[in-house]
Amino acid sequence: MEHFVWDADPIALAFGPFHLYWYGLLFAAAILAGLEFMKRVYLIEGKDESTIEPLFIYAVIGIVIGARLGHCLFYDPDYYLAHPLKIFAVWEGGLASHGGGIGVLIALYLGCKKYKIDFMWLIDRLVIPTALFGFFVRMGNFMNSEIIGKPTDVPWAIIFARVDNLPRHPAQLYEAFSYLAIFFILVFVYKKQYKNLQPGLLFGLFLVLIFTVRFLVEFFKTRQADYTLGIGLNTGQLLSIPFLLLGVFMIFYALRNRV
Repeated sequence: MEHFVWDADPIALAFGPFHLYWYGLLFAAAILAGLEFMKRVYLIEGKDESTIEPLFIYAVIGIVIGARLGHCLFYDPDYYLAHPLKIFAVWEGGLASHGGGIGVLIALYLGCKKYKIDFMWLIDRLVIPTALFGFFVRMGNFMNSEIIGKPTDVPWAIIFARVDNLPRHPAQLYEAFSYLAIFFILVFVYKKQYKNLQPGLLFGLFLVLIFTVRFLVEFFKTRQADYTLGIGLNTGQLLSIPFLLLGVFMIFYALRNRV
């Protein structure tokens, strides 16, 4: 069986020693798309737009710091604790979405306190472009031929020529298009319910959908952590469980308090 061969150059543009990577472009596109989406939300709901950009700065800082620390401490702690300065070497790669999720929640909590914004109101809306953010990031991983799937002979398998010649599950695409579908689901719910949206409902729905997908797709991925747990679940799956449980709790909490 012939399989599709993927051999894309991760560098989008090169100007002498300066290299612009597809991952960076897609990451930036995700941030800009999220900013524009939130501006639209603020306009629809009559909120003070002057707080959008500073809160987005908080969000971006929280995502980057949290995702970097998450990668270092969750996936390769022995190496980074032995070489702590390497934690700052973000140009070498290594970001973890679970850490990014924790980081952005902490950063936005601090930002909301400073600008006197209802934290749950903001989070319920921000999760919508966050799902789109996940789509862009996983497409960046696809362009980099990273976070690849396990070898398989399914008809839609892809050979990542920059890695090896084995047909593999396109795990990045499984996640990317699942996150895109979740984005549209959240948009639909928001448009139908935003005038009477119960605090925590969209946040909980986001967590349940995103981390169910993440938990399931992990079965098709190659091992990301530099250690094994020996329990049948990998690090990504174990880290997803608390987020998934929190999502279930938030949904029940929101529905219980519906007037």
